[in-house]
Amino acid sequence: MDSICETSDLLVFSHLRWDFVFQRPQHLMSRFAKYRRVYYIEEPLFGKSDFPRLEQKISKDNVNIIIPHLPGDARNEDIEPTLKELVDELLFSEKIDVYSAWYYTPMALPFTRHLQPNAILFDCMDELSLFKNAPQTLLDLEQELLERAHLVFTGGVSLYQAKKHRHHNIHPFPSSIDYNHFATARKGFNDPADQKEIPHPRIGFYGVIDERLDIELLDKMAILKPEWSFVVIGPVVKIDPETLPQRKNIFYLGKKDYEELPRYLSGWDCAMMPFALNESTRFISPTKTPEFLAAGKPVVSTAINDVIHPYEDEGLAAIANGPQEFVALVEKTMKEKENDPTWTSRVDKFLLRNSWDKTFGKIAALERELFSTDKPFENFSNSQSYIVLKEVQ
Repeated sequence: MDSICETSDLLVFSHLRWDFVFQRPQHLMSRFAKYRRVYYIEEPLFGKSDFPRLEQKISKDNVNIIIPHLPGDARNEDIEPTLKELVDELLFSEKIDVYSAWYYTPMALPFTRHLQPNAILFDCMDELSLFKNAPQTLLDLEQELLERAHLVFTGGVSLYQAKKHRHHNIHPFPSSIDYNHFATARKGFNDPADQKEIPHPRIGFYGVIDERLDIELLDKMAILKPEWSFVVIGPVVKIDPETLPQRKNIFYLGKKDYEELPRYLSGWDCAMMPFALNESTRFISPTKTPEFLAAGKPVVSTAINDVIHPYEDEGLAAIANGPQEFVALVEKTMKEKENDPTWTSRVDKFLLRNSWDKTFGKIAALERELFSTDKPFENFSNSQSYIVLKEVQ
């Protein structure tokens, strides 16, 4: 802890709400917050305040969560300068002088170009430009961020392969695992009340339910296997909930806290990842893959590249094409796990190669390396201006 990065603050600009789903940003930032001040700045909320202001709260992991509030009638041309003023207000009120800027979204650039951080880091966890309702300006802003950043991470190997030629200091960090948390599911829990009466076998999924989920595939599997129960956990976003298939054997249990997930996983017989194969899933690296395995559940997925490599390659996940093959592989993997005494040890041998602690350690070391060079950083300013639109909500 002897370099400037350990004594500097960390400003994090994210498109994800801290309290939405506990995933990559929460895992990493909660670890950074153990030894430096971390300010996690979300996208603005419109209409919950009559005047621009910052809401600040502290997470249980000591992360400062910053939520900008703007009036509902704010004009597009006023959004960028107003957010800039709010960020400056934060730096002044919190006495933030020495800091690094960490970006999860390029959409924060228009109101942060004037900042002069010691280092600029871009954690490109997804190909946001391919997501539904992505702003038109996102690609231009991402290119600018790549030009400004001193250090870039990607959320998976596929995304790294697609972007490695665009930056001189880019590193892949696929989804990691909080092994001890999810391995508790192997001990067995009493079922939560809303899962208790669901019949076995239970085939489960949790995650954000959006355009990345193949709801037609889910529907067809439920028709093929009316005696199975398909449990789906997670918030519905960007798609109309009315479009979700409604069958007697599909159970939507809604959003659950991170701490609750092992209790639900414990009562499943198999985990499914019925992702759609479209542009929005082209580069995803599902964090849930190692989490399902750590919980002791066999995994069947559609052909997501970062699941094929390494999980199918290692014999730890089955890849299905179409509903008939998917249900056949669910049956097969459940039987194989039951009859294979080496399954658990093979899973653990693989999972214990990595962890969020190890990933964090490698990322923190890469940031420290930035401060071990004599080369001065370029000033983070003087660039063309863009307008932040309400599409960032």
